[in-house]
Amino acid sequence: MKLVYINPNATASMTRAIVAEARAALPDAEIIGVTNTDGPPAIEGPEDGERAVPGVLRHVRAAADADAIVIACFDDTGLDEARQVAPCPVLGIGQAAYQMASLMGARFCVVTSLAVSIPVIRANIEARGFSGGCAGVEASGLPVLTIDEASEETRGQLSDSIRRARADTGAQAVVLGCAGMAPLRADLQRRSGVTLIDGVAASAHLARAAADFLAGAATAAEG
Repeated sequence: MKLVYINPNATASMTRAIVAEARAALPDAEIIGVTNTDGPPAIEGPEDGERAVPGVLRHVRAAADADAIVIACFDDTGLDEARQVAPCPVLGIGQAAYQMASLMGARFCVVTSLAVSIPVIRANIEARGFSGGCAGVEASGLPVLTIDEASEETRGQLSDSIRRARADTGAQAVVLGCAGMAPLRADLQRRSGVTLIDGVAASAHLARAAADFLAGAATAAEG
């Protein structure tokens, strides 16, 4: 099983952290990380997303031997376009997180980085059919690259934002709305006492399920 994680931004440290989390979730899979060096350093709002899409699509086309591809930005940057050109399943970590919350039967809220990302996330939730399970989307006020640095101060602020979001929305679980939060999930869950859903780990499991399902369907058709 080969999964390719495409980071739409140009920050290689985030790609390495994302791949490490995906490998921890799915240790028996071959997991490759690709950094979109033509993208912005971080995806913060729709303009950054638009700038990243051409590079994302180049990497999607280059991953022709993958069993599944994951777009490793919570905004699901270029996801629809990628599905049009990929020969295999393509998931976004945002959609994977919402799907996992739905499978858990949990009403969720999202804690993301900056407020500029909220309209994109809300639009994605509505477009993918998850509005009924979403209690709200809130911003931590922390830039993506600050989250990636993962200082003690940043961890404390994120934990506070998570607790506040759950209290404000009444959600049963909080979705971590930034790829840079994925390596912090266990620590943030311990600090906050809140059930957290990480789209990187969720996408690894769902990507394998999608690839296995298609492989089984193809075998059945041949038989």
